Amino acid sequence: MYLSVKETAELLSISEIKVENLILQNQIRAIYDGKDYLINKEQFNTHFKQVEKYKKFVEEVWSEPIPEDLDIKDED
Repeated sequence: MYLSVKETAELLSISEIKVENLILQNQIRAIYDGKDYLINKEQFNTHFKQVEKYKKFVEEVWSEPIPEDLDIKDED
């Protein structure tokens, strides 16, 4: 499935100008049909999988309790 620049910007939550810049820098693969760029949606699958893994990792880290430090001494 191919997306327009606007649809890709919405999918990635970035601006249309940023998408166009990424296309010109060859960081996003696109086809130019004479007036618009068409972007294959499948190229973002790996990106979204990595984002999901990172979110799970962050949730695990934040859910771990903070261990008490044995070196702390109460001076009162």
